[in-house]
Amino acid sequence: MEKDRDNRFIVSVKVGPKGQITIPAEARAMFDIRQGDTLMVMGDAQRGLALLKDTMFYKLMEDRDGDH
Repeated sequence: MEKDRDNRFIVSVKVGPKGQITIPAEARAMFDIRQGDTLMVMGDAQRGLALLKDTMFYKLMEDRDGDH
């Protein structure tokens, strides 16, 4: 794992036979991801995939709606 300051890191993970990945412990701690949490998987053909806790996703959508 390569750390870039205390609030970012880059790590590689392997996709298992069922298409699953393991979120590294450091990422789970940083983003307070716990067993049973729901994550949003977002994708863009040019930019790739992103994971976001559902609570953060809904907050971002609320903030976005408030801008109009």
